[in-house]
Amino acid sequence: MKYQDIPAEKLHQIKTLGQLKAAGYEPETVKHELRRNLIRKLQNKEEIFPGIWGYEETVIPDMQRAILSMHHVNLLGLRGQAKTRIARQMVDLLDEYIPVVKGSELNDDPLQPLSRFAKDQVQEHGDDTAIEWLHRSDRYTEKLATPDVSVADLIGDADPIKAATLKLPYSDERVIHFGLIPRSHRGIFVINELPDLQARIQVALFNILQEGDIQIRGFKVRMPLDIQFVFTANPEDYTNRGSIVTPLKDRIDSQIITHYPKDIETGKKITSQEAKVKARQGELVQTNDIIGDLIEQVAFEARESEYVDAKSGVSARLTISAFENLLSAAERRALLNGESKTYVRVSDFMSTIPSVTGKVELVYEGEQEGAGHVAQVLMGKAIRTQFLNYFPDPDKAKKAKKGNPYKAITDWFGDGKTIDVLNDASGEEYKKALLQVPGLAELVEKQQPEAKGDEKLFMMEFALHGLAEHSQLSKNRLSTGLQFKDLLSGMFTMPSFGEEEEDEDY
Repeated sequence: MKYQDIPAEKLHQIKTLGQLKAAGYEPETVKHELRRNLIRKLQNKEEIFPGIWGYEETVIPDMQRAILSMHHVNLLGLRGQAKTRIARQMVDLLDEYIPVVKGSELNDDPLQPLSRFAKDQVQEHGDDTAIEWLHRSDRYTEKLATPDVSVADLIGDADPIKAATLKLPYSDERVIHFGLIPRSHRGIFVINELPDLQARIQVALFNILQEGDIQIRGFKVRMPLDIQFVFTANPEDYTNRGSIVTPLKDRIDSQIITHYPKDIETGKKITSQEAKVKARQGELVQTNDIIGDLIEQVAFEARESEYVDAKSGVSARLTISAFENLLSAAERRALLNGESKTYVRVSDFMSTIPSVTGKVELVYEGEQEGAGHVAQVLMGKAIRTQFLNYFPDPDKAKKAKKGNPYKAITDWFGDGKTIDVLNDASGEEYKKALLQVPGLAELVEKQQPEAKGDEKLFMMEFALHGLAEHSQLSKNRLSTGLQFKDLLSGMFTMPSFGEEEEDEDY
């Protein structure tokens, strides 16, 4: 049996260097190990980087080529583009267990000891040298680059107490307290947000990446470290908070550009996978595809908005947080009304504003408008865009020869009628409010005949929101919900002097 075919339970029975040699073990670099396991997975048609959606034809093939080339990698992209997740999943391409000299702090290979401790153990005990097994999850180290990171943190420093205790000069390797990078020997080391690392610290990585040398306190220690480096960076950081120094960029073999989802369906897959839906919420709240489309559309609108800084990006965390907030809004309403079941509403979608305001970086014009108003604008645009996927274009319907399907609705509001859709309205109150609008139920029955029950009520409310966004109705924000009324009456409504303005047109 080849060493690579030995199951984990039998590997753990190997306790000494001699037994390891008899099993046919041969040293292998971490990059060769990653390459070998990737080749096997590709040949077996196994999924690589599972749960990473939207990168099937772009980033994942680039990552596979980089691993096959045994390259150090820099994942370059805006916030919320799964850069760190990709790096963490590289662990799955490592062997489940590798042998190390027992007690060594640098994960020394028993046949290629690196540290003074391991070398002394092998020299003293020979084939009786004790070994232990290191799981692949313990071979991954991640460090967030911050301005306070020091060379001692990453590489190490001379320990004066150890030097005094052992009565050794600083030039002796045994006085070194090793940093994170040497301790990641034979593993994967990830530095997140590389440009935030001070230039002088980046310089300290030069020799490690190229020659494997480390230098501490002025003396050189030849240590051929075996490490797969993965870096992540935001392109804005190159000119904003910091930059990657040119010689370091030159030593990073592959730079892979990440991106946001290119379509709504991919975004929905990511949100559905990442959102933390509580068991109680799943039982209590019923959702539909349209509400998911609306949430994803907000992110797409934000990435194109003149109010949002495109260089900063709009993270996928926006849609994840918004979806969680939406479910909680519906859950809260059901709890207040003592209902055992509830269906999502468009008003629940409008309640997710707090999940949007903190996730977008505004340009000057956006700051002038205010984060809350910008969030309302983005959500309004999302409704306007998605509305046309389910109902006729109101602007074209006005001019159509066959008649305007929205005429009965707009005429009713034109007679001075209004309806209030309150956030915490019970199911019966919500239904009663919508059914009083003539022509609204008929519109949904004609345009979306498959919608029944609660879904039909959702589509009726959606139609009102869509008409408001297409300037056929006026939609006013109340402290407890929304009010729909005629467009002209909404334009000419003025607050009385001496009274607080309770609603806001948008």
